[in-house]
Amino acid sequence: MDAIVMAGGFGQRLGMGEKPCVELLGKPLITYVIDTLRSAKNIDRVFVAVSPVTPKTEIMIQERYKGEVQVIRTFGGNYVGDMIHAVETANTTGPVMIIMSDLPLINPELIDSVIEKYREEGKPALSVYVPINVCKGAGTRPDTVFNKDGKLIVPAGVNILDSSQIRNEQEDFNLILDNPRLAINVNTVKDLQRCKDLLQCSN
Repeated sequence: MDAIVMAGGFGQRLGMGEKPCVELLGKPLITYVIDTLRSAKNIDRVFVAVSPVTPKTEIMIQERYKGEVQVIRTFGGNYVGDMIHAVETANTTGPVMIIMSDLPLINPELIDSVIEKYREEGKPALSVYVPINVCKGAGTRPDTVFNKDGKLIVPAGVNILDSSQIRNEQEDFNLILDNPRLAINVNTVKDLQRCKDLLQCSN
């Protein structure tokens, strides 16, 4: 399965320039996601979708990965439109993972387990969520909350879609994981510090 990292947002709330390039323990934020995907057994190619507001991200990826990770330029401003453009430009076939660039705590085992669950379920699409209490426990305040069978859940920024149907709505399996690694995406300076603390503890 191919993976596309969405890196077209400027990250205004963080206020530190292009969010994918913001340093976390000496590494650009997005490289945590890219390196995790490249280490996952079930991921083949990795693409990064950039936009007109993330030119430094494009340069950094090209210099750091020397063509092993391909950059796709999107138009910016419309997440869904950019995602469709990225999937079609990547020429990917079958299922494709779409993932946000600001999830530095994920690991290859997590990615592989999500893909294995997708294959088991057999639906065209899968979305990963965490229960809101896991977010609260991790000290984050989510922007988006859904009610699933009376349980409040938060999208984690990891999705799998059927690339052949990328322009259509797809039947979706909701994978709810009580995993704090998925609960922290970096939107604020506080989130960045929390990731720093957790990564230092785990090393």
